[in-house]
Amino acid sequence: MTIMRPAETGISEALEKASGIIKKGGVIAYPTETFYGLGVKYDDIAALKKLYGIKHRSWNKALPLIIGEKGELDLVTSGITVSAEKLAEKFWPGPLTLLLPARPDISEFITAKTGKIAVRIPGESFALDLARSLGFPITATSANISGMPPADTADDVIRYFGDALDLIIDCGKTPGGKPSTIVDASGEKIRFLRAGAISIEDVFNVL
Repeated sequence: MTIMRPAETGISEALEKASGIIKKGGVIAYPTETFYGLGVKYDDIAALKKLYGIKHRSWNKALPLIIGEKGELDLVTSGITVSAEKLAEKFWPGPLTLLLPARPDISEFITAKTGKIAVRIPGESFALDLARSLGFPITATSANISGMPPADTADDVIRYFGDALDLIIDCGKTPGGKPSTIVDASGEKIRFLRAGAISIEDVFNVL
């Protein structure tokens, strides 16, 4: 396992290292605008299986994704509703996760057989820089053993996973706080699945 600190190496070198490992099928931990997340390439089945294994995650739980630009939605979704378009325009980049109809070729490790994908453009963070540098979706599941508190430091990540990861990007303590709000926008009628950093009122005001 490698630990990189962008404050010491520079952001460009850290992004290059992280991107290279993900493209080769590795698993990395990286800071988001809330907590640390675990990232693998969205269509790398072997990496997705490894991710489920090290998290001890139930196979019936989907894996959320992050992207760097809205144009990447075409890689994972079969379409976006008017409501979803409005919400993405207002709250991305930011802590709003949208459930959208999945393309038929998206792995069940991502959809958990729901036919939907959970995706967002993260707020200002290493996660956003990484997603933009890659140009394809990666997973953004929290860096913890399932059922345990999310990690907000690299030390927490190490305690959970030891050397099971290929790389940890250590940017110090993350802000923590509320997780992303999750909205099912796969149909014209939206449903709130998790209250978070964006309030229900703010979402309804947009719609």
